[in-house]
Amino acid sequence: MYDKVHAAFRVPQGGVRRTAGSGAPGGSVEDPLFSPPQPLLSKTQQVEINIPSLPTISVADRLLCVFQEDFRSKGSMSGTGQVICDLPNPAHIPATPEGQDFVAVPVKIFVNETVELATREFKFYNCSATVRKAENTPCMSCVASPWGCQWNTRDHTCSDTTGTVNGPHIIKQRKEPRCPRFENPDPVLIPVGFQTAIGFEGINLEQYEGRAFTIGTELMRSVEEEVTLMVDQFYSFNGFKFSYDKSQETNVLFYVKDKESGKKIDSTLNVTLYNCSNGRQDCSLCKNSDPKYSCVWCGHTKSCVYNQLCDHASQQCPDPLITDIIPRYGPMLGGISVTILGSNLGIQQADIKRISVAGVPCVHQPDKYSVSTSVVCEIGRLDPEKTSSGLVEVEVEGGKRGTSTLEFTYRDPIPQEFNPSRGPKAGGTLITIKGMALDTGSQADVHITVGTVECVVEKFGPEIACRTGEYRDDKVPSDQLGISLKYGKRTTTVIDNAFQYLENPIQVDVHPTDSFKCGGRNIAVSGSGFDIIQTAVMKVKCLREDLLAEPIAFQKSHKKNDTVIEFLSPTVNCSYEGQQLKVYVQLDNFEKELKSFDYHPDPTFDELPKKVFTEASIIIVTGQGFSKAMTSKEAQAYLGDVPCLVNTLQDDKLFLDPPSTQPRARSKRHRRDTRSEPLDLLIMFGKGEWVVGSVQYERKYEVPLPIIITAVIVPMLLIIGVSIFCYRRKSEQAEREYEKVKHQLENLEESVRDRCKKEFTDLMIEMEDHTNDVSEGRMPFLDYKTYTDRVFFLPSKDGANDVMITGKLDIPEARRATVTQALNQFSNLLNSKTFLITFIHTLEGRPEFNARAKVYFASLLTVALHGKLEYYTDIMRSLLLDLMESYVHSKNPKLMLRRSETVVERMLCNWMSICLYQFLRDSAGEPLYKLFRAIKHQIEKGPVDARLKKAKYTLNDTRLLGDDVEYCVLNLQVLAQSEGPDVTPVKVLNCDTISQVKEKIIEQVYRNQPYTLRPKVDSVTLEWRPGSTGQILSDLDLTSQKEGRWKRINTLAHYNVRDNATVVLSRVKHTQYNYDQNQESQEERNALLEDDKVFHLVRPMEELDEIKSKRGSLKDKSMTKAITEIYLTRLLSVKGTLQQFVDDFFRSVLCSGAVVPPAIKYFFDFLDEQALKHDNVDEETVHIWKTNSLPLRFWVNILKNPHFIFDVHVSEMVDSSLSVVAQTFMDACTKSEHKLSRDSPSNKLLYAKEISTYKKMVDDYYKGIRQMVSVSDQDMNTHLAEVSRTHTDKLNTEVALHQLYQYASKYYDVIIAALEDDPVAQSKHLTLRLQQIAAALEHKSTDL
Repeated sequence: MYDKVHAAFRVPQGGVRRTAGSGAPGGSVEDPLFSPPQPLLSKTQQVEINIPSLPTISVADRLLCVFQEDFRSKGSMSGTGQVICDLPNPAHIPATPEGQDFVAVPVKIFVNETVELATREFKFYNCSATVRKAENTPCMSCVASPWGCQWNTRDHTCSDTTGTVNGPHIIKQRKEPRCPRFENPDPVLIPVGFQTAIGFEGINLEQYEGRAFTIGTELMRSVEEEVTLMVDQFYSFNGFKFSYDKSQETNVLFYVKDKESGKKIDSTLNVTLYNCSNGRQDCSLCKNSDPKYSCVWCGHTKSCVYNQLCDHASQQCPDPLITDIIPRYGPMLGGISVTILGSNLGIQQADIKRISVAGVPCVHQPDKYSVSTSVVCEIGRLDPEKTSSGLVEVEVEGGKRGTSTLEFTYRDPIPQEFNPSRGPKAGGTLITIKGMALDTGSQADVHITVGTVECVVEKFGPEIACRTGEYRDDKVPSDQLGISLKYGKRTTTVIDNAFQYLENPIQVDVHPTDSFKCGGRNIAVSGSGFDIIQTAVMKVKCLREDLLAEPIAFQKSHKKNDTVIEFLSPTVNCSYEGQQLKVYVQLDNFEKELKSFDYHPDPTFDELPKKVFTEASIIIVTGQGFSKAMTSKEAQAYLGDVPCLVNTLQDDKLFLDPPSTQPRARSKRHRRDTRSEPLDLLIMFGKGEWVVGSVQYERKYEVPLPIIITAVIVPMLLIIGVSIFCYRRKSEQAEREYEKVKHQLENLEESVRDRCKKEFTDLMIEMEDHTNDVSEGRMPFLDYKTYTDRVFFLPSKDGANDVMITGKLDIPEARRATVTQALNQFSNLLNSKTFLITFIHTLEGRPEFNARAKVYFASLLTVALHGKLEYYTDIMRSLLLDLMESYVHSKNPKLMLRRSETVVERMLCNWMSICLYQFLRDSAGEPLYKLFRAIKHQIEKGPVDARLKKAKYTLNDTRLLGDDVEYCVLNLQVLAQSEGPDVTPVKVLNCDTISQVKEKIIEQVYRNQPYTLRPKVDSVTLEWRPGSTGQILSDLDLTSQKEGRWKRINTLAHYNVRDNATVVLSRVKHTQYNYDQNQESQEERNALLEDDKVFHLVRPMEELDEIKSKRGSLKDKSMTKAITEIYLTRLLSVKGTLQQFVDDFFRSVLCSGAVVPPAIKYFFDFLDEQALKHDNVDEETVHIWKTNSLPLRFWVNILKNPHFIFDVHVSEMVDSSLSVVAQTFMDACTKSEHKLSRDSPSNKLLYAKEISTYKKMVDDYYKGIRQMVSVSDQDMNTHLAEVSRTHTDKLNTEVALHQLYQYASKYYDVIIAALEDDPVAQSKHLTLRLQQIAAALEHKSTDL
């Protein structure tokens, strides 16, 4: 029975959703408290929970209390603001765990069943269980518990404190001194084997007057003795004769029982039981024991016992006994330590008087002395005239001597051989030394050096092995170094010219670069210098939170030569799933990380659907992740005990050829004819094994020969005899047709194979590690003004020349003060909500006020009101509510915010752009910039047709270069005349046009400058200097090649520019520059430039070519079509290379776990609140509204236009690939399912596999935002005010007001009429104010 409950709560991460105005802004619910702290489980079985900073709970909100996930009860609010929950019946509460007096039950409190308000644990406690925690002191355990329990001395029970039971037999909580108990035993030291009487004191035993008691201990099992009352509550008993030999001492706790009831009374009778014999095997150890134990050495039993157990104790110990000598050999010069083991070697180190080893004095080392058992001394030098062997003698206090039966021998070690003779400078080479008497002394006495580098001894004996340390000298290879062996302090022997340190081995490549975590894949590391390596280990380390790499898996090499080392990849435990793993190769002491090596999760296999196979079948195994780290040549498959050929391996399919022989079960107990028995199909990827199903293997039934002859052969012969002539004619004709078709198919297959092979080779040419290239430079973020100018006004009809971007107003100086004053008045007028909303509605009611005008007007309004973004937001909310009402009641609500058809929709887009600027700089900007750079790098690594705007590497199939273009990479040494004498290496392609080369050179030379500060292509010339003279390179000149009426744009290959050529980039000082060194005339240049019949890589098909093509056979056309589609594999190559960058960008945008801008939470809550007010707005519609307002209105715009936030140039090729990523982002945000087929666009098919993952990211993002703490109006206004204060001064506010007034002037009459019809406007004299502004501004309209 659970007497009470105790609770403590925690708040879930992220807090709870807070209604507007509830609590402090941005806060979260504090830890809930249980009120009262230890409440009773009353008859109502309810508990009140006090939750500080509780959000406002309305009457319509439903509270739910969930205990242990299975008991649910309705919650309610008390009058004091506390949550009241019904508690579960005790039958639903789990049992109290062993050793505890409570059980913790998780409790969660929900609002409206979905929003988690708080969670922690209730502790249901049981007073009766407190006794089980300390059974020898039941009363004290009961009243000392934190639960408020009380002890009843009459019935020996612990129960909850109540006011109904009282009296002297009730001991309340925290009244431990009142508990009846026995304590203060005497004596407290009890010897083993001797019965000792023990006395003790009884306290508070008034309730037990006249009772008898018994005493016992767990050590004596069921044996109990009766207690005798001596006088004045003092008791005694005769004691026990204990037997115990596990240790020298142990604590014994006695319990005391009421003899009549058998109940235990509190007892703290704790004594120490000791054994003199344990650990004191000889006389010296016995005499060294603490006098309090009264231990003596008993001569007739030759043991250490308690003094009362021995009649004749020995006063003196026997002579010392020597049992062993370590070591037994030492160098002739001495200087090593010898350990002498035995017994009775004295009681203290001062007892050792003299030691001699083989007749040579040995110096005692007192700090290494162990009582009675061990003496250590340092041997001296042996006189050459004395014998080299002899006994060891020790003399102790009292003149007693002990002499060994073993001999000690003096001898000198002689090293003769060693191996190897060279190793890496990093060390780790194990040198083995052979010779005579090398095991002289002990391993601790031997110190080995190679030159000046220590060599750590790992093996000591007849052969010595030591491992070299790191060689730190600059000279590598080193000189031939000597190996020095030093024994003790005085003996040194050297092997001259024995060892040489060489350069560490060089690792060039590793193949393959992937492995499954199951391991076992053959990994080849290539390089040089591996022949000097003894031990090669491949190891996997896990990066911990403290950034230290912890080794978790190892695998030694199984094959090694000078240039290649082969390993089986180590197996990584699945418990390290999701943690960062690093792979290293350790060659002796030299360790290097394999940065390109990755571990992938093990593949998953589906159950085999087909269960019966024959010799002619194809076995298809399905699953996921096969090709991430495995090939068909490496994979193995077994049907029973016979291998199957792995024919083809795809990421989700394995195609196996069944065995040609009858397989048997792999298990020995099934080794019999198994033609009808199921056989396991086993797949092996390295060390990983998967049984994907049990199948049956059937061969053609073998019929006995006599039956075949009688039943088949004879009738067949008769039939063949009748039809032989017809059969021959038909078979010959069919054979000819078959050979013809076979030949045609072989030709077509060979053609496709050659194409695919070449394409695969191109796909394997990976780009350089552009991740490092991206992170080298600083991200060129635009300042706030430029950012807003480009987002708001760059798409306008005037583009970069828009007056809002240039900021130039042509106002005469004489009129400037008047215009400025009038514009200030107009600004004040715009701050009237009545005027502004009337102004907007009036303009939107005019048919000539088209979509472009609405967008431009909204952007002007955003700049004009930037100083009061709180007011701007209020206007936007009001207009959105009007828009929402119109869509919900008269249109399909899902269409709202889809396009910028109204002023407010563009205002919302601008509002998002303003509020997310800092988020772009802090979080999402970096992955976006890396994605842009990665796409640009990937496109430029292959040919790009400058005329057709198509590239070999792209994500967009409409921009895919569908032809083979021969090209190679050239490294140019560029000298930029305006940038100093340093030469900059630049990688280009020999098929690049001169303009493309200039772009790549400018990109590299001026990489630390933003794009707008770099020189443009037309402002520089490129000069190639193959020798003493230079040659100006240009796209078109008199040397340009002609093909019919077509002229090819010049490339580096046209000029025959070679690798490592030197070119000079210089600024053009005037526009009239020459295109070649022949100084052609201006007319010739114009003719070259104006000729439209030019091409770069692929010449467009002429009319004649088209006619010829139409006459071609259908077969040629179909082959051309098929071959062209092969190039679509390049899309997959580019997609795979860019996948990480795309994923990183999506995660940065769709991650609710990170810091979500408050504007997003604020606006999404606004949409949720409005949706609840309309019955026809479902969850899918709200999802669409959120998607239209944020991902499609802001993120897609930024994704397709990186130059809005960065100072970069976005080419047509990069723009087309970004559009594919943007389309994928849009598809991920939609709720509708995408049904794909073979006829679907390639761009849709490209990310078809990932789209479901992205959709889940969007759903989780929206759900995460919904569960965040609400952003109040006050918080949002504070944030907007800070943005206004920081950036408004930089914007062209006056220009925006001037441009806005042009609309007021254009529609002046209808605006005046609308204001006059509005009573509120009339009361505020808005008409008069507008007329006064018009009079001031249009006094001289021509000046404006």
